[in-house]
Amino acid sequence: MARTLYYAQRSPYARKVRILLAEKNLPCELKETDIANKSPEFLKISPIGKVPVFVEEDGTTLWDSTLIVEYLDETYPEPSFYPNDRAQRLQCRQWEELADTLGDNIVGLWYQKRKGDKADAGDQAKYQAAIDRLLPILEQQLSNSPFLLGTTWTAADIAALSALGYYTLRFGEEWQRQHPQLEQWFKTLHQRASVNSTVPQG
Repeated sequence: MARTLYYAQRSPYARKVRILLAEKNLPCELKETDIANKSPEFLKISPIGKVPVFVEEDGTTLWDSTLIVEYLDETYPEPSFYPNDRAQRLQCRQWEELADTLGDNIVGLWYQKRKGDKADAGDQAKYQAAIDRLLPILEQQLSNSPFLLGTTWTAADIAALSALGYYTLRFGEEWQRQHPQLEQWFKTLHQRASVNSTVPQG
């Protein structure tokens, strides 16, 4: 059977996996999924009801973007997106979790904004405060190196740019003007075909 990725075009979490598949040159059938109206087929393979879901050629099925990224990097190690050194690998996973937390708050903020007059002002403020706290941390991390963990981009960079790509899609580019190191890093990574070809569309 062919590798298959169930995804949503705008999902920052699915984008992480799509970028990795492209970088590793792994052929994969993409099945766009309506996450607002989940099909019985999709819920059968994804009990948590979220994208992405990756199905390997041997039928191995994985959900959760970080688990999928780790599996792909361990199974197809060239090029590698996690450091070999144990301490650096843990650091990479930690920054990847920070980036995913940023994405969680951006998605949460967007869902509140969609509610219009019914939006919860407290929740909106909470999500925005988290975003405003995390962006300077990423900015500072990039002050002395081109990527989050040094001179080579890793899974942490993929997760962060996917989150910020979604932020740009939903809320524009103002964050870039406020964080010049992040802006330069973001634009540099989008020169890569794997990144540019997966930009979420409105």
